[in-house]
Amino acid sequence: MPAGATAAGESFAAALAGIEWSRPWFQPFAPRGAALAAAVQGGADLRALLDTESGALGLHNGRGLPLRFVPQLALPEGSAYEAHIDATGEVPTRDNLHDFFNALVWLHFPQAKRVLNRIQATVIAREGVRTTRGGVRDAATLFDENAVLFLGEGDEHAEALRGFAWQQLFVTQRHVWDTACRVVPFGHALLEKLVQPYKAVTAHAWTLPLVADGALDKAVALSLQDAAAAGALRGGRCFAPLPVMGIPGWCDDNASPDFYADTTVFRPGRMRDLRRQPD
Repeated sequence: MPAGATAAGESFAAALAGIEWSRPWFQPFAPRGAALAAAVQGGADLRALLDTESGALGLHNGRGLPLRFVPQLALPEGSAYEAHIDATGEVPTRDNLHDFFNALVWLHFPQAKRVLNRIQATVIAREGVRTTRGGVRDAATLFDENAVLFLGEGDEHAEALRGFAWQQLFVTQRHVWDTACRVVPFGHALLEKLVQPYKAVTAHAWTLPLVADGALDKAVALSLQDAAAAGALRGGRCFAPLPVMGIPGWCDDNASPDFYADTTVFRPGRMRDLRRQPD
């Protein structure tokens, strides 16, 4: 094996070793993710492991082709990444944390990832690959890379989120977190950032009714399909910004209400957002 490949493999193994799977944001992925990481650290090939997992789960792309994880070199020059997945079922995957978390999300949310891929591929087929993605592809990319799923019982918590009512959401209503509302990470770039978390990490929150874990993937997929059909999946305005270190239980420091007084992170919002704040 070339020295460069050996060094890259060692670097990837070291990066995987730095993931603290006990962190609350990794817990939905921890059983499978920790096992995959340990196997790669032991010398196993990531893509072979992922193919085994994908095959056992019966995963496929939007055309019904088996989902496979292949080296980045399998992506033909000039081919768009999302279009390639849609056409072949092959997910180009590098030995790095970004692609590791992307694959992990595929394994956990295959229906939602499949819908996102079809949305992207449909726009690419219609418009080609442009210098700028356009509103639909922007929204799909933001969801894929940086989304959290904000699950709430009723509208109260989602309205507080959209209205930048941080004190209500995180302090006054703190006691209902994990029962009346909760957050599940989705974006793989967000998960990569959270390997080394910092206060200002901000996700794009996609609001949904509170559902059981077993129904979540289907609920996300249906919500994406509905939003795309209604023309509501466009740019960043279909999300609410959520500084994730404010989530109760995600950071010891946020036990103090003063944590949320930092307006460089917990911003007051624009006037049109403030007008939507709940009483």
